[in-house]
Amino acid sequence: MSAASPYPPIGDYALIGDCHAAALVSSVGSIDWCCLPRFDSPSCFGRLLDWEKGGYCAITADDGNATITRRYLDGTLILETMLRAGGAEVRLLDCFTMRAGGKAAPRRQLLRIVEGVRGKMALQFRCEPRFDYGAFAPWMRREGKRVYSAIGGENALGITADVDLVLSGQHDINAAFTIQAGERVRFSLHWDRPENLDTDPPHPYDPVELDKRFVETLEWWRRWAAAVHNTGADDVSILRSAITLKALTNAPTGAIIAAPTTSLPEAIGGERNWDYRYSWIRDSTLTAHALTAVQCEREADGFRRFIQRSSAGSAHGLQIVYGVGGERRLTEATLDHLDGYRGSRPVRIGNGAAAQVQLDVYGHLLELSWRWHERGDSPDDDYWRFLTDLVNVAAERWQEPDRGIWEIRGAPRHFVHSKVMCWVALDRGLRLAKECLRKAPERRWKQTRDAIRNAIESEGYDAERGVFTQSFGSGRMDAALLLLPQVEFVPYDDPRMIRTTEAVRTDLEHDGLLMRYRTDKTDDDLKGNEGPFLACTFWFAECLAQQGKQTEARAAFDRAAATGNDLGLFAEEYDVRAGELRGNFPQGLTHIAHIAAAVTLASTHHDNAPPLATDEV
Repeated sequence: MSAASPYPPIGDYALIGDCHAAALVSSVGSIDWCCLPRFDSPSCFGRLLDWEKGGYCAITADDGNATITRRYLDGTLILETMLRAGGAEVRLLDCFTMRAGGKAAPRRQLLRIVEGVRGKMALQFRCEPRFDYGAFAPWMRREGKRVYSAIGGENALGITADVDLVLSGQHDINAAFTIQAGERVRFSLHWDRPENLDTDPPHPYDPVELDKRFVETLEWWRRWAAAVHNTGADDVSILRSAITLKALTNAPTGAIIAAPTTSLPEAIGGERNWDYRYSWIRDSTLTAHALTAVQCEREADGFRRFIQRSSAGSAHGLQIVYGVGGERRLTEATLDHLDGYRGSRPVRIGNGAAAQVQLDVYGHLLELSWRWHERGDSPDDDYWRFLTDLVNVAAERWQEPDRGIWEIRGAPRHFVHSKVMCWVALDRGLRLAKECLRKAPERRWKQTRDAIRNAIESEGYDAERGVFTQSFGSGRMDAALLLLPQVEFVPYDDPRMIRTTEAVRTDLEHDGLLMRYRTDKTDDDLKGNEGPFLACTFWFAECLAQQGKQTEARAAFDRAAATGNDLGLFAEEYDVRAGELRGNFPQGLTHIAHIAAAVTLASTHHDNAPPLATDEV
């Protein structure tokens, strides 16, 4: 796209959500992406993927020269945007309203509050809903001077305000209003089923009730954030990543989505555009680990139970990714009526990776159960049967090629990381059987575990260079190799791991950031290139810290952390040349790796650190 493209950079957006759904708000106060009632529902505001057709909801100052700053209110997912123009100052507060707790249904309500801070300012409210990913404009039904219904297909929005709303054309709502110091104007957008609004049309909210809901939301987030255990120099950023991961958790089921968006490109104009609004076993178990590291254990247990339910308690029925309700069919399709972010097509919904073989999932689930056991929660009889099934399937299938951690769409191959995670499944199964006094075919499991290790150390190791490799018989490097010591396959300070870490840096580093692999050397059956994968640089920082190279570790960590936006949110990748975030946003895996690296840096800072001269080598 040209420099005149209306699409803001991906990092221009902020996340708001209620652990059921999410929205992205631009720095100029426009909601350009929102899916209701669930993360993976069709969008009702979606101009992030088509500026003309997608729909949006904006609150902007009439003065086009207004200066804008923003932040999250401390310990919350409530966005504060400050607008200043002509001596006047206004505060815009955006959030999904939260309930105090219990099993009450979510409100499914976007609340936008405008407060006058100083002087007087003229503003505009513009609301253009477009349901089903912008496929059609809704029927706008006037319910009162300050109330409208937007209805289409299986979706409806009740739109209410403290000021008069005006229909613009047939499908859009506008409001022009002026606010001065001490005044407050509220806008509510509430999702519901069309039949419900037929029988019970929306009505103006009592301002006192909306203010009460705002305070309830503020207290909900701060109560949750108060339980997060921080340590070290990166406390604030750790908390922001933890809140982001919490926001990506589906409260009713325990599913944890990879990101709240679809088809934000890894390269502008390229085809590497995927739907991440689902729950991957790998990403979710790593999320559970990261949240557990900062004392958020409830989410880890919720995901553990989600996977057992979704797989029907059978390892043979296990998929690598599920819908947030446990859905198994995530049929991939393209939305050809959408232009895509800055012309990046295709726009995809669903994800064909659901049908892939990725053998690392067994190890991730056994590792999750082992860590859960170490914290005092051992598997009961039913869950042990499920875990035994997982170990047996890993033992049966470890010799198969697979698509690997990066879900390549080229030919399957024998990825070292996948083999290592099969080893983890056998190893943790043996540990659990021993410590929990459970019956298991230990002799067979031990033989298989040792056979996997022998295969990796012979076929997945380049003896000439002294490093582990991406796949059997290949000399290529892969950033996933940095995860080997995390699961105790080799110690961080094993000479092979130290050499592998350096080889990953040499082969994959680009301007201080790491690629996940070289697209020009790995056939992933996709066209084009991609940028550095941010989680990989955080993994690299963690390895360096564990190897006693604190100065280098801090430099790598800071380089990756610097790619985050002004709110501390990370995407999947980074375009070094453009200086912009790329890929779906915010990306859970990056925030997971950020937390893990920050915690490691804090814990290793004074532990056996070598002299500075050695650290700089």
